[in-house]
Amino acid sequence: MNGFKNAGLSERLSTAADAKKALLEKFKAQSNVNDLAFAEREEARRAVRIAREAREAERNAARNARKAAEQEALQAEQAEQAAREALEAQETAEQAARQVAMAAEAKAARDARYAARKARAR
Repeated sequence: MNGFKNAGLSERLSTAADAKKALLEKFKAQSNVNDLAFAEREEARRAVRIAREAREAERNAARNARKAAEQEALQAEQAEQAAREALEAQETAEQAARQVAMAAEAKAARDARYAARKARAR
């Protein structure tokens, strides 16, 4: 049973800290070797990000143009509807004026007949 140690808490903590230090030193030693490859990967990522942002800006511009065209079409349709309503109102007013004129003519004709009848009766 030689392989087993009866290590205390402080010994276990110091062993874990030493292991972390060793891993950190190993990582720092590796980062110097891969700097060129890392820079190339970062440049590729930057190029991809720039292309993505350009595509997004293009989509936003197209979306804004489409919204502006839809708004313009809506305004044109509303103007056309207003013109139709104005024309209908004008036609309704003209028809009402014709009906008033026809009613006045009919009344004048009735009054003339009534006056003629009264004149004959005298």
